Amino acid sequence: MPYVLIRHKVADYSKWKRAVQAKADMRRTSGEKSFHVYRDSRNPKDLTVICEWDSSAKMQKFMKSAELRRAMQEAGVKSKPMLQFFGKVEELSVA
Repeated sequence: MPYVLIRHKVADYSKWKRAVQAKADMRRTSGEKSFHVYRDSRNPKDLTVICEWDSSAKMQKFMKSAELRRAMQEAGVKSKPMLQFFGKVEELSVA
């Protein structure tokens, strides 16, 4: 499965979270399978998001969309997002 890692800063986490939740259907119909959020331990407005997608083509199209840029602006994203695309190789967790 393809994944995207997104890093950006937000003005207000609660506002950002509500905006993300409001766009869940839009993301799902675009091919998103999961959405995980991580906050920096020293700066809780600095977020890392990792999303799984059903196809690389759908993921790339969505990441370039004007709709996503508008949604991020409305959610209070304050920095240019850093994007990194990757694919899962294997699970190496200790059970």
